[in-house]
Amino acid sequence: MLSRVMNNLAISIRRRLDRAGIMIAGLCAIHCIATIVVVSALGLGSHFLLSPEIHRIGLALALIIAAVAIGWGALKHRRAAPFVTAMTGLTFMGGALAMPHGFGEAVLTLIGVALVSAGHLLNMRHAGAS
Repeated sequence: MLSRVMNNLAISIRRRLDRAGIMIAGLCAIHCIATIVVVSALGLGSHFLLSPEIHRIGLALALIIAAVAIGWGALKHRRAAPFVTAMTGLTFMGGALAMPHGFGEAVLTLIGVALVSAGHLLNMRHAGAS
């Protein structure tokens, strides 16, 4: 009985981490698009919206959450697809940090967050099946 309760708790925590990862990826995408629109159209907020610290912190959060949630899921369901998909996305996001601000950075970031979200969704699907 206790092991079933602990297993259900672990599943709940892992799913919450996957959902948090998807939420952070979505917020990152919104930030990226909003930055392009606001800075391009109005020329406002570039000192804050284009701050490298925001991007570094976002990537660090994405790395931590993906490592815990997807790593934990991989131990449970033993499938590589969520891990490979999310790590590819994190690689794109990291590559975006090396780019100058602009269209190329936004494209790499959006590809990255889409892949990270897909990795979390795959992780949730596979963890539910195991």
